[in-house]
Amino acid sequence: MKLIIIAWRNLWRKPWRTIITSGSIFFGVLLSAFMTSMQYGSYESMISNVVKFYSGYMQIFTEEYHDNKTINNTFILNDSIKSIIDNEDGITHYTPRLEYFSLASSNEITKGSIIIGVDPSGEDDVTGLKKWVKEGSYLDNNSDGVLVAVELAKYLQLGVGDTIVLYGQGYHGVMAAGVYPVRGILEFPSPELNKQFIYMTLTNTQELFSAPDRLSSIVLMVEDNYHLPHVLRNLNKEIKLPYMVMSWMELQPELVQMIDGDKAGGYFMKSLLYIIITFGILGTILMMVSERKRELGVMIAIGLQRTKLSVILFFETFFIGVLGALSGLLVSIPICYYYFINPIPLTGDAAKTMIDMGIEPFMYFSMQPDVFYTQAFVVFIITMAISVYPIIKSYTLKLTSALRA
Repeated sequence: MKLIIIAWRNLWRKPWRTIITSGSIFFGVLLSAFMTSMQYGSYESMISNVVKFYSGYMQIFTEEYHDNKTINNTFILNDSIKSIIDNEDGITHYTPRLEYFSLASSNEITKGSIIIGVDPSGEDDVTGLKKWVKEGSYLDNNSDGVLVAVELAKYLQLGVGDTIVLYGQGYHGVMAAGVYPVRGILEFPSPELNKQFIYMTLTNTQELFSAPDRLSSIVLMVEDNYHLPHVLRNLNKEIKLPYMVMSWMELQPELVQMIDGDKAGGYFMKSLLYIIITFGILGTILMMVSERKRELGVMIAIGLQRTKLSVILFFETFFIGVLGALSGLLVSIPICYYYFINPIPLTGDAAKTMIDMGIEPFMYFSMQPDVFYTQAFVVFIITMAISVYPIIKSYTLKLTSALRA
């Protein structure tokens, strides 16, 4: 215990030396946490764009519909599935959908489109659809009209109040045709969504395709992506064939591959950062030991055992590591929180590239706890590994040369 007290007191005999040494650890934690928060924030933004614009975190549908997305493979929601969903606490919102392909026409212009039948209030709770209405008004349960994505509306030369004709094939091959007024124009951040989507009330969609009470899927939302694995495990235990539940990762494998590829690049960049941090901390520790060469020699000369000296040096490095890691942690959290609340807007080509990818042009940050404590822990471990040098030095220090220093 006395050696620990001596080590602590030694640090503050020359406070500037301690501050400089712990400062290198402080900046190491700050930079690595900032970089990781920005990296994870971009992933959360990508995932949010996918799940909150369209797919949800999970979807329930039939096994046949997964293999062949035709309206003949849709299902009628039964009390058993509804009970499972209602009893799962991790699910924050859910909404039913009926999706199918149809030709959309205006005057002599025709284009293939995806018809999405929704419960207006439920869909807004899940995907926030209402906020993407650029012109006109949002749907309600009694609406007889449709919402058309902006690029599709431009192609068909449609505006609010115009009429659109939908024509296709309904349930079990019956003809599906209808004429609907355009109630609103939707503008999503994703160009792909803007080119093909038409939203209608679920009742009107079921009537159009002669599929009363039938659903293609139930879209489920959870608090965030970190709650998803637990909820997904619970649902997989309860939901049996012919029904199945799939997460956004299974529904959007391209996005998963893109994130994994970016993570590989992120690991490489972070490795370089850790190498720089390691040499920065090592340099300050070398400086600290070199400056104290005479001091260490005097301590040995007056009878301090080298073993005890190595213990003192170890705890000095330990305290410096704790001070640097904790201060870096405490400063990085409010900085990242500021940018979490106020994402950095992107401009120019970078913004255009992100918009083309269907991602909002902002640099987002993450506030997940592991972003911060993991970085502090890693930098602290690096510091503890470097503490081997002062210990070795205490055993190899030549007394004569140290006293002349």
